[in-house]
Amino acid sequence: MKFYIGEALVGDGNEVAHIDLMIGSKDGPVGTAFANALSTQSEGHTNLLAVLEPNLAVKPATVMITKVTLKGMKQVVQMFGPAQAAVAKAVADAVAEGVIPADQAEELVCVCGVFIHPAAEDDEKIYNYNYEAVKQSIVNAMSGAPSAQDMVAKKDAAAHPFKGDF
Repeated sequence: MKFYIGEALVGDGNEVAHIDLMIGSKDGPVGTAFANALSTQSEGHTNLLAVLEPNLAVKPATVMITKVTLKGMKQVVQMFGPAQAAVAKAVADAVAEGVIPADQAEELVCVCGVFIHPAAEDDEKIYNYNYEAVKQSIVNAMSGAPSAQDMVAKKDAAAHPFKGDF
């Protein structure tokens, strides 16, 4: 069984992309999460497969889950449009570049949490930021980054962008 976890934040403003990602075996906990995400839909949380175009899903099969409630068709179209295109292309490129071994692409699945801010406007930024965040989160997941040593070394100087002013 394989289980990899990655995270990345890219961009700024309302188009900022924050990705939480799991990659793992179909027969492990990520496979269970994948199946649950596809079979459990609710209003405002429409999960979807990442596809390069209709009828061309990426491998490893990737389900995108919403990290916030989608309120209105504008956000839904941003999720099904530029965000989905970005996630799919990033997964495909990760396989093409060997970050995800091609010979494991059929054995693995990916669960990708995607954030779309309700006030996001710029579809090009949504695409670019999400593409970079997914690529970075996949690299982090597959390489085990950050290491425990890196985390400990940086913990006291870490500057979380949304911590607040305290």
